[in-house]
Amino acid sequence: MRASVGTFDDALADERRRVVEALIGALNGSSTRRQEILLNARGPLLERALETTRQLAHERVPRLAAWQRYSGVVWSHLGPSSLAPAQRRRLLIPSSLYGVTTGEDRIADFRLKMNVAVAPLGTMATFWKPHVTSVLAAHSKRSTIVNLLPGEHEAAIDVRELTRTRHVVSVHFINGVGGTTVGHDAKAVKGILARTLLLEGLDALSTFEWQGWRSVPVDGAFNIVSPAQRNLDGWVTKREKA
Repeated sequence: MRASVGTFDDALADERRRVVEALIGALNGSSTRRQEILLNARGPLLERALETTRQLAHERVPRLAAWQRYSGVVWSHLGPSSLAPAQRRRLLIPSSLYGVTTGEDRIADFRLKMNVAVAPLGTMATFWKPHVTSVLAAHSKRSTIVNLLPGEHEAAIDVRELTRTRHVVSVHFINGVGGTTVGHDAKAVKGILARTLLLEGLDALSTFEWQGWRSVPVDGAFNIVSPAQRNLDGWVTKREKA
């Protein structure tokens, strides 16, 4: 895999090469079941994933901009195709293969989760943590980093260490009783919020509202609280009926 893939190519080239070599080596010596675990795929999807992973070692592996490569609820609500390239470059995306990229960086097709262990590197999140934290600390030092990450990807960054040199604002998506929200709506509001911040700036975070979700400041961070129904016992997680 060619080292030059984008913003952090010089800083993370050696680590990216180590991940590719370790992943290909692990797949070559593994049972089908272990391959399924490593690539989170089965059947025809596994066969495709094995082929694309082996291509990572080649110079001419096909690449797309990260915003074109990724899909799902968050990305569809973010609407990256209608953003300017400069705005997409402000998206910082932790990656099990690349460590971190911007939305404009060109990346290959791959399947590898942050919580998967690849010998001899350990889990991808643990391997990448010091390297990603270091490059983020040095990147755009005058800018605020807004942390919208789920736990799996946040594990690849030492947020406490990062706050020593950078202004980091963490955002949590919770239900009315303080528990973490999951599912389609939680992903949708994350994409909407990211788009709002890119278009309107950091000040929009304190007044953000969308389809009943609302922003609540808490000790320097923000909770994005889901719609909930209030009764005499306080907040409950049941959504209001139309």
